[in-house]
Amino acid sequence: MVGSLRAGSTNQQLAEATVLNSPEGVEVSVYSGLESLPFYNEDHDVEGAVPASAQALRAAAGEADALLLISPEYNGTMPAVLKNAIDWLSRPFGTGAVKDKPSAVIGTAFGQYGGVWAQDEARKALTIAGANVLEDVKLSIPNSVVRFAELHPKDDAEVVGQVAEVLANIRTVAEAN
Repeated sequence: MVGSLRAGSTNQQLAEATVLNSPEGVEVSVYSGLESLPFYNEDHDVEGAVPASAQALRAAAGEADALLLISPEYNGTMPAVLKNAIDWLSRPFGTGAVKDKPSAVIGTAFGQYGGVWAQDEARKALTIAGANVLEDVKLSIPNSVVRFAELHPKDDAEVVGQVAEVLANIRTVAEAN
């Protein structure tokens, strides 16, 4: 899942690099649909009333062996669309689609820290939601607008290597589950 809805965002580009550089035997797919997901409302999370977009998100997460969230940083935290997705995935509490699911958070941001605050907040929310958060799997790429102004992340050898390491670590945990 990518927390930026903007076409051409550096986090969308990082997701593309992840898909293109996934190791043999690892299928990475980017979930699209966060923009149509309504804000979580427990009144709508009852049998017969769950929005189709929430059902689709839960189904996709449930079918995945692991989750990789790619987040920009907005005002020092994760974007609302990403937090909202975690909220939908956390329910029903204790049995939601993220329960015990190996999950990692990476991203890039304009600032000098590469979005670490947003990533920390996403990890915290995922942990509370019941996911098996891989705390040691991290990738924060600072100064994204400058760094990727003329070079797509998929063409950046350092980023490609870091993404491969992230995916290898996620794979190891997912295969052990």
